[in-house]
Amino acid sequence: MISPRFAPVVFGFVLSALMSFIVSGIATVRTAGPVDGFLTLWIGAWLPSWLVAFPVVLVVAPVARKIVQGMVRA
Repeated sequence: MISPRFAPVVFGFVLSALMSFIVSGIATVRTAGPVDGFLTLWIGAWLPSWLVAFPVVLVVAPVARKIVQGMVRA
């Protein structure tokens, strides 16, 4: 089991994986359509996207939390 102190990083890891997977899939199907080898194209688009998305999520999540805290009443 993972230590709770790593929860923000693990959350960012999972969130960035899922979001980049979904978004790259949508972009790939819109660009290439349902072609032979679609899955290979999708994974080829997803992996580099995830490499960018993971560190971005780690940086942006705290900023988003502060923005939401400013928008929501206590």
